[in-house]
Amino acid sequence: MTTRREFVGTAAALLLPWQAVPKLPLGFSTLGCPTWPWPKILDFAAEHRFAAVELRGILTNMDLTKVPELAPEHIADAKGQLKAHGLVVSCLGASAQMHDMDPATHAAQLEEARRFIDLADALGAPYVRVFGNEYVQSVPRDQMLAHIATALHGLGDYARRTGVTVLIESHGAFTDSPALLEILQRADSPNVALLWDAHHTFVSGKEEPEDTVRQLGRYIRHTHLKDSVAAGNDRRYVLTGTGEVPVQRQVAALAKTGYRGFFSFEWEKRWHPEIAEPEVAIAQYAQVAGQYLKDAGVG
Repeated sequence: MTTRREFVGTAAALLLPWQAVPKLPLGFSTLGCPTWPWPKILDFAAEHRFAAVELRGILTNMDLTKVPELAPEHIADAKGQLKAHGLVVSCLGASAQMHDMDPATHAAQLEEARRFIDLADALGAPYVRVFGNEYVQSVPRDQMLAHIATALHGLGDYARRTGVTVLIESHGAFTDSPALLEILQRADSPNVALLWDAHHTFVSGKEEPEDTVRQLGRYIRHTHLKDSVAAGNDRRYVLTGTGEVPVQRQVAALAKTGYRGFFSFEWEKRWHPEIAEPEVAIAQYAQVAGQYLKDAGVG
């Protein structure tokens, strides 16, 4: 007769590697693996003990609403595959920008964001990322921030029926806390919050991570992490912990707030094909950021 201890031991042995123990809240964006098909994304994420994947294009298609695996007739299959791999989708990355002043262009950007909200709802993803993204020449700052905030508020109203939250990313011209805080306050919606790209607020916004989190922490729902070094007038992305960006301090500052979201690696391989291959960079991030989280008391 099999004892309870023997049964538990046998059951544990039958578990797949990624099902054995609880995972740290680590994820990565598919921006970092632009040549990987859907099955490889899921297999690699599970094998390296990620808890989430952030979808920003699959293969050559940057519009997730047109990706075959995410079509309405395949959504149930995609959700089943995610569950079988012990994964969730942390966020959907839209390309929609809220700054356009031309009515037709602005309407098209909002329509893209709404399509992504619908897809997130169907897929069970909590967030859709959009951009600010620029200051329009000749438009006063106050009017520009109000325009973006109004657009976000409208998207928040649209998302409210689904439970999806729309996130403006600290990106482009909006990498400083004062502008982001004003936009979020003006948007004034429970379904609008912030995706903290910690690289951009440090490199472009010239802010220390502790200061950014102090000002914006209550709005942060998702985060992008990556490292880089100066390369002339530009930046060159490097493996996590080997560059000039204080990624460990960024993790620690966010962890201190009680943040419960994912720490997502945004390796910009799609835009910078010369940087390290995803098999190297994403795996290395899992190890290094995993230790950062443990040092911060997470997990």
